[in-house]
Amino acid sequence: MISKHSSETAWHWQQQANAYLLQGDYSDAALLYEQAIALEPEVKLHYWYLGLMLLLQEQEVEAETTWLLGMAEGEEEEIKDWTVELVEILLTEARRQESLKNFHLAWTIRQHIREIIPDDINNLLHSTALSIELETFASESLVSLGIIELLESEQGHADCELLLLVLQKVLNYISEDPIILRFTEACLHQCENAQGLIDVVMLAALKIGYSARRPTLASRFAEICLKRDPKHTEVLRHLAFFYQDSYQYAQGIETAKLYYAEATSLTDKIIANYVLLRGLMCSSGYWDEAYSTLEDNKELMLSLVEANPSNLEQTSIINLFGTPFFFPYFKDDPKTNRYIHNQISDLCYKNFKIYGKDVLDKYPQRKINNHNKIVDKKVLKIGYISNFLRRHSVGWITRWLFQYHNREDFQIHTYLVGYLGITDFVQNWFVNNSYKTYRFELPDIKVLEQIYNDEIDILVDLDSLTFPSQYEILSPKPAPIQVTWLGWDATGLPSIDYFIADPYVLPDDAQDYYTEKIWRLPSTYVAVNGFEVGVPTIRRQDLNIPTDAVIYFVGQRGYKRNLDNAKLQMRILKEVPSSYLLIKGEADEELSKSFFEEVAEEIGVSCDRLRFLPTVTSEEIHRANLGIADVVLDTYPYNGATTTLETLWMGLPLVTRVGEQFAARNSYTMMMNVGVTEGIAWTDEEYIEWGIRLGKDAALRQQISWRLRQSRQTSPLWDAKQFTREMEKAYQQMWQIYIDAS
Repeated sequence: MISKHSSETAWHWQQQANAYLLQGDYSDAALLYEQAIALEPEVKLHYWYLGLMLLLQEQEVEAETTWLLGMAEGEEEEIKDWTVELVEILLTEARRQESLKNFHLAWTIRQHIREIIPDDINNLLHSTALSIELETFASESLVSLGIIELLESEQGHADCELLLLVLQKVLNYISEDPIILRFTEACLHQCENAQGLIDVVMLAALKIGYSARRPTLASRFAEICLKRDPKHTEVLRHLAFFYQDSYQYAQGIETAKLYYAEATSLTDKIIANYVLLRGLMCSSGYWDEAYSTLEDNKELMLSLVEANPSNLEQTSIINLFGTPFFFPYFKDDPKTNRYIHNQISDLCYKNFKIYGKDVLDKYPQRKINNHNKIVDKKVLKIGYISNFLRRHSVGWITRWLFQYHNREDFQIHTYLVGYLGITDFVQNWFVNNSYKTYRFELPDIKVLEQIYNDEIDILVDLDSLTFPSQYEILSPKPAPIQVTWLGWDATGLPSIDYFIADPYVLPDDAQDYYTEKIWRLPSTYVAVNGFEVGVPTIRRQDLNIPTDAVIYFVGQRGYKRNLDNAKLQMRILKEVPSSYLLIKGEADEELSKSFFEEVAEEIGVSCDRLRFLPTVTSEEIHRANLGIADVVLDTYPYNGATTTLETLWMGLPLVTRVGEQFAARNSYTMMMNVGVTEGIAWTDEEYIEWGIRLGKDAALRQQISWRLRQSRQTSPLWDAKQFTREMEKAYQQMWQIYIDAS
């Protein structure tokens, strides 16, 4: 029995009650508080703690009754003071339960706090965070609980750190939901930490825009950040990308120019110019401005190379690495282009070795063990890293290599970077054909660490500059041998050992201007077993084209539309009576139309002979629609690659202009590998001549089409199994060279 008059006894039972609470013996603690109330009914703390013990036993009605009993007959000021006491007790226990990860109990306690103080914004934020942990969160609660209204009205004083934490958790539930957008914007009114807010929101925007590939939604979040800081260069840069990727080309160009205006350093100006150039190229309507922007950027790059800075920031280096991307789209000058490209890559690499010293120390280059020095007794671990192993050109081509790999001699590890989810295509072709597959939302240290821990022997970069963020993964060289294949061209990065090519796709003297060792496969650097073809969605009558007309087809995105090449195409059209040009590819619809119509008028071709095709819902339909064409006209100085493969697979004659750079010889190597030389042009005049001849000579077109279809049984281009054996042999030879030199 507790004595009313003994402070020592009172201290003892209070300690005992607290011990019961910490042990989770809530019923025993409740019994002690019931006894205390019987002895000291005037002490209100006993009621508050008794109610809490009942609440922890999920006796919510009994808990509320106990608190009301304690409040009974109190004066207004007394009730206010008692309420403060009760809330403090409940808050303390809510925090304790959260620390124990008893999220349901913590959430329940905070619901009762909300009933007592409905406008406590911090309690509401904590409740939201707990509902996310419990996976019961619904965006509508941000409205129904009054959270957004409180933030917008600035009535409550939200804890900035808590607000950022909850915002981060909410953004992980992101969807096409105006409520979450509104909540994000409401946080602007309360959070004093502007950079912290921008960091949280932009991280979500990057995942949405680049990993989930939903750039329109990503742009909405970037716009919110820009309201807080209209001159924030990182926000401007990504917002320009988001606009460009969602076909809002005008906004993308305008935002890129705002970014350039805010750029202060030479490095930032180069990056800003690249972003602007990307917008100009995407839209396919600003050729003169794009060309002048490229020339300006070349001069800036040469100035940077001459300055040779060693103190560039990490973010600047990552973005700088991809800036030479558009060089080959403008001019077939590999010696000049690759010189600048290689120098920029080397500069990035040197700076990485300075700012990334801790990473290099933690992940030193792996040394070969003696027991691995016999290549034919070792299973080689091959790692493939890419952002594009999906329904993308890289995915359509690479899938066959994955299917045919010899699992006895090669262990395949796949690193999917920039993925939020795995589609059936990815699962069936890549995950199911890999020993291990890893998925990463963003390219970061986790990718590097995984490659290093897997002890990969040969790491194959499939993306090159099409996904330059992987620069920080490749620079430390987590695998003894690193190879670039397929995605674009060589990176020029000193940590890359080999660049895969073949006898045709690079000229004989190419090694003079490549830093990587060129590894030439015997026939072709690429091969597929074919492509799935759907049902066509276009017919001549739908396009108002006569049945006896000759249809030329150009199917490249805006990047590849070179003004000089477009003029050659119009000259072909002019010389072939009753001919039409079908134009397809991602670009600004009106600007693309203006671009080709202006060229047509300059050459003297009626614009009535041009047809502009919309994009279709799948690659299978795109391939089926190729069947409407009589002749496909390739682009120059940047040829088609996957589009050329699709053209040849569909049995269509192709006219291609061959150059010196890798990008200008893709179609050439593919045509050589199917045994068709008709249509291969080495000069602009030959390009025109072949275009005219194939347009006028129906018999020749039929002969080429027949040979292309026959090549499916004999050509190295359509023998992915044999190609895989050649790639595997190359890997083994690379490994032997490496261990011989160790």
